Parts: sequence; structure tokens; C-alpha cells
Amino acid sequence: MAILIKTAAEIEKMRRSGEALHQVHEAVRPFVMPGASTMDLEKVAAAKMDELHAISAFKGYRGFPAVLCTSINDEVVHGIPSDKRILAEGDIVSVDCGVIVDGFYSDSAVTYAVGTPSAATKKLLDVTQAALERAIQQARVGGRLGDISATVQEMCEAEGYGVVREFVGHGIGKSMHEDPQVPNYGARGKGPRLKAGMVLAIEPMINAGGAEVKVLPDGWTTLTVDGSLSAHFEHTVAITKDGPRVLTR
Repeated sequence: MAILIKTAAEIEKMRRSGEALHQVHEAVRPFVMPGASTMDLEKVAAAKMDELHAISAFKGYRGFPAVLCTSINDEVVHGIPSDKRILAEGDIVSVDCGVIVDGFYSDSAVTYAVGTPSAATKKLLDVTQAALERAIQQARVGGRLGDISATVQEMCEAEGYGVVREFVGHGIGKSMHEDPQVPNYGARGKGPRLKAGMVLAIEPMINAGGAEVKVLPDGWTTLTVDGSLSAHFEHTVAITKDGPRVLTR
């Protein structure tokens, strides 16, 4: 495993990429409402990328057809935007996006409640997002990769949620997926030691029910096997001597 260490100048370029990505998410956010299609969100994101001179990290990646992954309810990740997928009151939708600016990638995801969520749905979103924030705090020089992974697993399994195993976070830089893989499960004190200059995409994918997932025949859209809701939050995080620095805020 070759974990690439970024220079301060490279992290600054990644920060600019992350800032552009944040602006894309902020452009999409107001359009997440009952009656909108996931293609509506796609069009808003694509237009914002053009405005910012940012390149989509997703479109064309292994043949993926869109700039966003839009995953509704029991869809875990990699949902494909469509005019036919209409958001309804009570749904949740994960909006996952990545951009390239000046040769450097950034990657982040937010799961939104459409309209007013039920108490159980709100709790799933709150716990998953809190697990991401707590995991980010483990991204510190001298720690271990397993500290990040175990933090997500402990917090989410304590609530009875399933932690997806088949998909994981990842290193990121001049490529979207670099070493190391960043699972959302594992043991504290295990794995590579964390060093200044590492940049990680940390992304809990958490199911309200069991952890098992399946991929649809389109080869992308991934669902929970038991039909339970799934939440997904992600940030691109640089490890610095001064602590974790979230580049996609």
C-alpha cells in the first residue's frame, strides 16, 4: 500500500477543489423538495460545475453517466439521476458528488430529508452525520486508520444500525480513489499510522436495518437487502500537524 503524502501546496489546491464542490452542494440543496426529480438535481449540479470551471469526477468514471449519485430511501450509493425518479414527502436522498479542480479531486456526500422526516428517519440521519464528525476528529497525526473506522462502527452499531461493508472511504488526491481504503468498521489501534499530508474521503454508509446490500442490474445502484433506509455522509479531510482539516466544508 502506497499512501501518498500531499505537500502544503497540494492540500491548498485540494481545498480549492473542495470549496468548489461545497458550492455545488449548496446550489443543489434548495432543489431537494417534494416533486423534484433526481435529474433536476443533476442539471443544477452540472450547471454549477460549468460556472465554476470544475470537472465532474463521476461522469464517465467506469462509464457512470452522471455528475451526481442520487440514492433514494433504501438505495445506499450510486443511484443514477433520472427524470422518472420523483422525490416525495418523507423520502431521504443521498447526493454524492465529486469534482476536479486544477488536477485535484474532492468528494463529499449529504443525505437530505425530503419534506419533514419521521423521528426514526431523522435519527438515522443525525447519527450517521454525527458518526462522520466524530470520525473526522480521529484523523490526527500519530493515530491509526482503525481509529477512524472503529469510531463509526461503535457509534452506529450502538444504535442498532447496520454498517455497510462492501463500500468504504478512500484516500484521494490526483486520483479519486487512492490508498488507503477507509472502512466504516474495524479495530482501534490497527492499520496504517496517520501522518500529516494524508488526505482521506471519510464516508459512513449506514443502514437502519441489516448491513447487507445488493447491486441492481444497472451495475451501479446499490440497495439494502432488507429494504431498510440507508444514509450516507462524506467529507474530504486532510490530516495536518494542527489536526484534521475538512476541505469540503
